Amino acid sequence: MRLIVAEGSAVLRSGLAQVLDGHGHQVVAAVPHARRLPELVAAHRPDVLLLNAVLGSAHPGEGLSAALAAVHLAPGTGVLMFAAEPRMQDAAELFAVAGSAGYVLQERVSDVAELLDSLARVAAGQTLLDPRVAGAVAPAARPGAGRGALGGLSQGESEVLGLMAQGSSNQAIAEQLRVSEGTVEKRIASVYTKLGVAVDGGRYNRRVLAVLRFLAQQQQPPQQPQAPHHSHRRRQSGPAAAPVPARVGSRSCGCR
Repeated sequence: MRLIVAEGSAVLRSGLAQVLDGHGHQVVAAVPHARRLPELVAAHRPDVLLLNAVLGSAHPGEGLSAALAAVHLAPGTGVLMFAAEPRMQDAAELFAVAGSAGYVLQERVSDVAELLDSLARVAAGQTLLDPRVAGAVAPAARPGAGRGALGGLSQGESEVLGLMAQGSSNQAIAEQLRVSEGTVEKRIASVYTKLGVAVDGGRYNRRVLAVLRFLAQQQQPPQQPQAPHHSHRRRQSGPAAAPVPARVGSRSCGCR
């Protein structure tokens, strides 16, 4: 496998190159910053670009910008991005542009077995979202968040999607919710349909895309309630109109 490594720390950059070379991979370039990174990718055409999302820059999006520019110059290049502090927006933008990509916690690249597995999966064209990245964000989700497409999910579907966002397998979800795996699979299929996550030949992992939509929704700032609008029209004299009785029970709450 041909690789380019981009990491701001000289110690980590050197260590990654040494480990990868030792396992039979060819590191064609190892750089400390984003400058000229797209040009290097276009020139060397690596199978995977392995880079830190930050690259030691004060600008948190510099690594992402360089990766997207590299993919634009060399379509088909896999990208494995790692971050000490996950940013779901970065992951969403990366998956939207790169045909094969992975977004993982930085600690994953320190584990040789996990690093090699992640690189192999991205090189094979898969989409990879570290379950621990999702788990780091999902538990902090705001209660009741779920407007838009997510608001159309049933309670059971929302529970399944929330557990998917924490990295749980279908079996683990079934055990926690005390339902069968078949039920979990049906709810997941319904989630895909309602979120518009279509089958496209396997280019993108539908589970990853559904989780990203969930996490992106959870991280949106809550809407501030609007102040009531007061009319400045002069109130007419005369007897007050009788209040219109509310039609209790005229609409279903949709609870199941």
